[in-house]
Amino acid sequence: MDHPGNSSARRHQTLGSFIFLSRWLQAPLYLGLIVAQGVYVFHFLVELWHLVQKTVSITEEDIMLTVLGLIDVVMIANLLVMVIVGGYETFVSRLNLRGHPDEPEWLSHVNAGALKVKLATALIGISSIHLLKSFIEAERLPERVILWQVVIHLTFVASAVLLAYTDRLTTSGAPHARTPGEDPHANGGGHSG
Repeated sequence: MDHPGNSSARRHQTLGSFIFLSRWLQAPLYLGLIVAQGVYVFHFLVELWHLVQKTVSITEEDIMLTVLGLIDVVMIANLLVMVIVGGYETFVSRLNLRGHPDEPEWLSHVNAGALKVKLATALIGISSIHLLKSFIEAERLPERVILWQVVIHLTFVASAVLLAYTDRLTTSGAPHARTPGEDPHANGGGHSG
């Protein structure tokens, strides 16, 4: 005969397992971002082809604007890689890349806080490219547009600083995260006394 406590514990474990499995609902989202990255690669190649076609007749300013647009696409693609790889690794499942020659350096210490700071930093880079493009075209843009771009850029910078500060506050007192198989008593990690 089953004890009533065992039945309740089993239901609780089943519910917990179901909730834990729900993380896989995010996998199609990451696959969708991979498709979006493919669109960016296509856009990059089209813009590069247009630049090459106009090589003889293009002005220096147009070259600069086109190249900044290409850099912008690359930075957005880098942002997508961070979100896809870091998000999947953090929220869905381990990628098991340890020892792989192409493992990104930042992946070994990624967590939700560090990922947010990296994303904020990437957004600042993208915003900087847009701002630089606006400065190059300043004579053709209304001052109000440039002013708002500067305000938005500074908001990104302030947000990134606050995110980094918050991440530092929340992780400075946290114990060192061990890698699987690491001896918890190695390197002075044991009890002090």
